[in-house]
Amino acid sequence: MPAQKDRWFPSFSFLLFCASFIPMLGSTSLLQELSPQEYFSSLQAGRASLAYFSHNVSPGAQPFLEQIENSVEALQDYGISVVKVNCPKEDVSRYCGKENALRKAYLFRGNMLIREFPTDALFDVNSIVANVLFALLFNEVKYVETLTDLQNIENALKGRSNMVFVYVPATGTAEHRAVMEVAFVYGTVHQFVLTTEATLLKDTGDEPDASSARLLFCHCQQATDVAQPCRKTPLEQDLTVLNIHRHLKLMGAPLVTEVAEDPEKVSTVHLQLGLPLVFILSQKETYEADRRTAEFLAWQLLGKAGVALLSRDLVDLNVLLRSNVALKTPDEGVPIKYLVLEDTDEVITLVEDKSKVEQIQEDEDEEDEDEKENDNQDVQDDQVVEAVSRDKKRELPLEQILTLTEETFHSAMLKAAQTVVLFYASWEAVSLAVLQSYTEVADHLKGVQGVLLSRVNCWDWPGVCTTENVTQFPTIKIYKRGEQPLMYNGMLGTEELTSFIMLSRVSCPLKLMTIDEAEGYLRGELPTELSSYHHASVLGVFSTAMSKAREAFIEAGSILSGHVTMGMYFEDDALAFHFFRSRKYAVSPPALLLARSGDRSVEGIALSKESAQDIVQMIRYRLLDTFPEITVQNLPHYLQLRKPFLILFSDGDIGQLESKEMLKLAKGIPQQVFIPCWLNLKNTPVGHGVLKAYFATVPSLPVLVWVNLHAGGQVFKFPSEQSVTETNILSWLEKLKAGLEIPSSTLSEEDWKPPLPAYNFLQMMDTTAPEFTLRASYRHGDGQEQQQPEGSEEKATVREETPEEAGVKAEKVQSPGRDLRGTAPRLAGREKQAKRHSEL
Repeated sequence: MPAQKDRWFPSFSFLLFCASFIPMLGSTSLLQELSPQEYFSSLQAGRASLAYFSHNVSPGAQPFLEQIENSVEALQDYGISVVKVNCPKEDVSRYCGKENALRKAYLFRGNMLIREFPTDALFDVNSIVANVLFALLFNEVKYVETLTDLQNIENALKGRSNMVFVYVPATGTAEHRAVMEVAFVYGTVHQFVLTTEATLLKDTGDEPDASSARLLFCHCQQATDVAQPCRKTPLEQDLTVLNIHRHLKLMGAPLVTEVAEDPEKVSTVHLQLGLPLVFILSQKETYEADRRTAEFLAWQLLGKAGVALLSRDLVDLNVLLRSNVALKTPDEGVPIKYLVLEDTDEVITLVEDKSKVEQIQEDEDEEDEDEKENDNQDVQDDQVVEAVSRDKKRELPLEQILTLTEETFHSAMLKAAQTVVLFYASWEAVSLAVLQSYTEVADHLKGVQGVLLSRVNCWDWPGVCTTENVTQFPTIKIYKRGEQPLMYNGMLGTEELTSFIMLSRVSCPLKLMTIDEAEGYLRGELPTELSSYHHASVLGVFSTAMSKAREAFIEAGSILSGHVTMGMYFEDDALAFHFFRSRKYAVSPPALLLARSGDRSVEGIALSKESAQDIVQMIRYRLLDTFPEITVQNLPHYLQLRKPFLILFSDGDIGQLESKEMLKLAKGIPQQVFIPCWLNLKNTPVGHGVLKAYFATVPSLPVLVWVNLHAGGQVFKFPSEQSVTETNILSWLEKLKAGLEIPSSTLSEEDWKPPLPAYNFLQMMDTTAPEFTLRASYRHGDGQEQQQPEGSEEKATVREETPEEAGVKAEKVQSPGRDLRGTAPRLAGREKQAKRHSEL
């Protein structure tokens, strides 16, 4: 939001400048001056106009005319014209003949008189706009003087619509004008009710303050019974157009938002309007209780913060299981705070007092440190850590990898056309594991001209890593002269990294000038050193006029550089376009042509969407094999599709009959219905563990399995007595769809997480060198805790109370949803036990 406000400010200033400059360009007066005959003949049905009739302008009427003229532009925004009618001296008509008539202003809609205003009631622009709109919006804005009138309107609205109740000390004020301007927009959505009687504030339950205007949003639409009062949410800010509009937007937002995605990606009306968003972390077992908690909290925070219900079963959160609340602020770059709170009062305090967030997190950090001290961290709980520790005495061949420092980094970028840099930390296990793969890449690329492999130990040279925006270890970037560095975000194996480095040497996209070049490109004619890394070619075909689509394709090329080769042909040659429209390709620009290595056919794809992200997504999907072999490396790409898997497990290559039938099935199904694939247990031994998880023991192979990892986790086994043919499989799938088959097993919905928390290296350093710790100020509190073991034991007892005890406690709480201690974190806490490395 701050960044958004910064963008608004220059635009608003420019509009303000224009608004102040326009009158200087035209006539000195925006007020129309007409004769009575001209004025009445100009009136149009349905159009409103404010008229002031005068024989001549007396000195006493001059201030009024100045204010009328100042209000012209404001009223024109609402389609209301302002006219000064010059009456001839001999005119004795109704509006020109009487002296008291000349002391009034008249509001017409068409030729019908709506309201007469004494000129002393229209003393400035605010009073003019407010009173004129008030007169025109007599249905949208009701004026009440008694509590009975207010209750009658409220009862009539219950179950149908909401009410905006406003108190202003007097009509014609700036607050009155703001309410009328908002009512002009929202009058058909909500019923507005206005009063100047301060006693009605007390009757509505609000504290009377006769000197300040007040606005209450009354939620009458939810009150289905006449005896049920309408909930009321006050506007805490001053009554301005922006504040009222913002308040009504918040009142119209959903009370509780159900979230099924990463909280970092969630955006609601509250965040857009500069308010925080509170997440209640839930799970299937406690959903109903958490829903009530979220609704109760949402009513307490209405207008101050949004509330969302986030299910751990739908989103994989890499946070502590005992966390039950998350707080997301509208400030860009501020991470989400995950907290452990006891009741909703603490949440409300968090929203109203931001300093409490840091205080609670500090308390939780101290508690986490105490818990980790009791864990058995002597045992390695990570397979990568174990592997690195096992091989720690083996020296790596780093002779072909250039070591960089702060002094040599920038000069090294000029030594070769392409410089690959591994940013790592020498103490971190994954970095050391990748460093081993990196030495193998260096061995593969030995002798390749123009490629330099290097490394930076960020533990020794943090300044370089900070300058290069390295925020995680390990990170691999490729630097080319005069270009932005390219970050590698694929698998960290030797083969994948080598392929990425080699393919990134080719321009992406490669500009092709002739049809012959395009044809050769589709045939896979690339430099010989790339032949073993080239799997598919994508050719974009455009005309020179298709600049938007062409720029999007170029941007997509920069994203996919290193992962796929891309070419681009754009000319206005009629012969060329006829060539691409021919039966051979059957596409018209803009279009993509996809050619896989080893496959002579070329797939033509019409380019209907012209954004870079859409093109990237389309290319990535089309590059997936029709009937792929699932491996550790490519499984993430297929999991991203979030579709069921039809997997044929085999102990070696599958037979020709099964391969033919499965391929025919894969080509015949609609796109993205499910993923037909196979898994070779000899190439991917982890498949044995997968089958054991499905069936307890490995069944006889080959075996065809249906599993939907993203919905229920049910596993179905194809009947072993039937042959694997397209007809039999489709018939079996129809039975699955109809619910006629019994699943062989159902996978657990438990998250796949490490059995133990990661090492806290900062705590280790504090333990090793306590004189340098920044937490020394908390040691006094730690001592107090050690002197009160009974309190700790009592705290543990509370955490382990039985469901019956929890139910009794819940019944004693009159307001449902106040207590946060009975939700998902408590259930997870019961399962929290110390685990050992042998369980891996």
